[in-house]
Amino acid sequence: MDPHLLRTYVAVARLASFSAAADELGYTQSAVSQHIAALEQDLGAPLLTRRPVAPTPAGERLLEHAAPLLLRLDAARADVRRTAAAPARGLALAVTATALRGHMAAQLPHAGVAVRVLPREAIPAEVATGAADVGLVDGVAAPSDPLRLPDVAPLTTRGVAEEPVHVVLPTGHPLAHRAGLRLADLADARWLDAPGAGLPLDQLRAAHVGGGFRPALRYDGTDLRTLLTLAAAGHGLTALPASLASAVPGAEGTVAVPLTAPRVVHRTELVHAGAPVGAAADFVAALVD
Repeated sequence: MDPHLLRTYVAVARLASFSAAADELGYTQSAVSQHIAALEQDLGAPLLTRRPVAPTPAGERLLEHAAPLLLRLDAARADVRRTAAAPARGLALAVTATALRGHMAAQLPHAGVAVRVLPREAIPAEVATGAADVGLVDGVAAPSDPLRLPDVAPLTTRGVAEEPVHVVLPTGHPLAHRAGLRLADLADARWLDAPGAGLPLDQLRAAHVGGGFRPALRYDGTDLRTLLTLAAAGHGLTALPASLASAVPGAEGTVAVPLTAPRVVHRTELVHAGAPVGAAADFVAALVD
């Protein structure tokens, strides 16, 4: 299967338009039509209806395979180029909003660094395709257990930090004066769904193994101060690593209570592809030594 034809098909299906896909890809509309026809001939099945433009059942199945296939190709291309290229002078770092700790930041070079905050699930792909030299991903895990990251390409992951998980509650909450909290007692509480800033609710559900943790409010940002302001106003609880739960400006009006059961930690992992070079190699060595 020609990956160029597959990329064209994905663009047409996503945009629901041959002409829009042509504009995005820099092809003529005739070339896009030829690509789709060639792919349909190769696979022996119609992939798109034309009016309206939409995937057929066979086309829907192809879309399920297309994203991981194209990502693997991009990762392979980036890995070969990375191996053949001269050491990069700078460092492109992709992190989640709560992954970069003070001691990690202290190891960054003093120049030539670009840091981007991304969703947890996006970082392995960024590293695999060379968009980032190194990634820092965090989440909830049992002590010393690795995080479950998307399998997008052969990547090296190493744990670089673990610390307790705290639940952030408004100061007037009935449980605010507890010395510790059990996750089971919080399953039916009001929660903030803030995957870009707090620890994801799906990870808390997995740790509890009993459902619950229904969101009362959705926050799609990455700013911790805003997240804590929402918690202080009583819009829901959130979970954070202990070092951030009460140290961020805006934490006034909240209380951070340790999560004591089940026994889980906030874990941070370093992610890179192949053997890092240049500034990336120095950063990785400083964190894992």
